[in-house]
Amino acid sequence: MKHWIKRTLFGFAGAAVVAGSIAGCAGQRHGWGGDSAEFRAKMVERVGSKLELDAAQKQKLTVLAEKLQAQREAMRGAGGSGDPRSQFKALFAGNKLDQAGASRFVEEKAAVVRSGSPEVIAAAADFFDNLNAAQQQKVRDFMDRGGRRWGRHG
Repeated sequence: MKHWIKRTLFGFAGAAVVAGSIAGCAGQRHGWGGDSAEFRAKMVERVGSKLELDAAQKQKLTVLAEKLQAQREAMRGAGGSGDPRSQFKALFAGNKLDQAGASRFVEEKAAVVRSGSPEVIAAAADFFDNLNAAQQQKVRDFMDRGGRRWGRHG
């Protein structure tokens, strides 16, 4: 297998593990143990207050949050056995890397991303495109800070 293909596969596998880890921890950050609907509602409320969203914009943000949650759940469930971290660790269980398993792992995660991305992109565009210029700038500033400082202290 060509070197750049291997690097690409491992890059995708790493990205899938990161996405799976985020999905696995998304509801558990800072001791969060509630249901995802309640978490989404709190997130929408927090972001809504920071961006000063109106009701229609909050509804679009809610749709985006639901699409993102569905994508996370699909990423976590892709491949049948559930936990992406366990799937990834299993590739290294033997004395040689399970290259066929790694390829399947990457393909499964990539298929989930390909199938769910259009809905997520459409929901993100619908939300962002309906923000005013000042709200859009706040989103850009937030992203420039690496997604930090909209929490309790921002």
